[in-house]
Amino acid sequence: MRNAQVTRNTLETKISVSLDLDGGGVTALDTGLPFLEHMLDQIARHGMIDLNIQAKGDLHIDAHHTVEDIGITLGQAFSRAVGDKKGLRRYGHAYVPLDEALSRVVLDISGRPGLVFNVDFVRSSVGDFDLELVREFFQGFVNHALVTMHIDNLAGDNAHHQAETVFKAFGRALRMALEMDPRMAGITPSTKGTL
Repeated sequence: MRNAQVTRNTLETKISVSLDLDGGGVTALDTGLPFLEHMLDQIARHGMIDLNIQAKGDLHIDAHHTVEDIGITLGQAFSRAVGDKKGLRRYGHAYVPLDEALSRVVLDISGRPGLVFNVDFVRSSVGDFDLELVREFFQGFVNHALVTMHIDNLAGDNAHHQAETVFKAFGRALRMALEMDPRMAGITPSTKGTL
C-alpha cells in the first residue's frame, strides 16, 4: 500500500495531507484557496492519486505561507508513500495542451531535490490567486519529495490555461514515474543501487 498521512503545524499554517499513490483520482480539498484546489484536483485526477488536503493558514496576510506549506507537506507525504522505490519506472514526462496553451513536465524520483521552472505567466494572477505562488508550491514539493523536476510552459496566452496545463502535466508525469515496471520487480532503478 503506497499511502501516507502527514500533518504539519506551524505558527502560520496547519496542514494535513493524506494520499494514496494507487488511487482513483478522488479528492477532498479544503484550503481556503479555490484556484489552488482546482489545480490540486488536476494532480489527483491525472495522476490517479487519491488526495485529501485540509489547510488553515494566515490568509488574512496572503496565500504565500499556505501554498508553500501545502507543497512541503504534500512532498513529505509523497516521500513516505513512495517507499524504497524498488520496481518503479522512476522517470516520468508529459506534454499537456489546453486550447492555445502547452506545458511539459519531466521528472525523476531521484532522491535529490531540484526544480527548473520555466513558466512566464501572461498575467500575475488568476482572480485573486497570485501566480508567483505556483513556483513556491513546486519548490516546496520537490524539496521534500526529493524529486528532480523540469517544468516548461511552451505556449499560452491565457494564464489560467498555462497554470492548468502545468498541473495536469505534473499529474501525468507522476503517474508514469510511479508505475511499477514488471521487468524491474524488486530492483532499485539506479546503477548506484540506491535512490
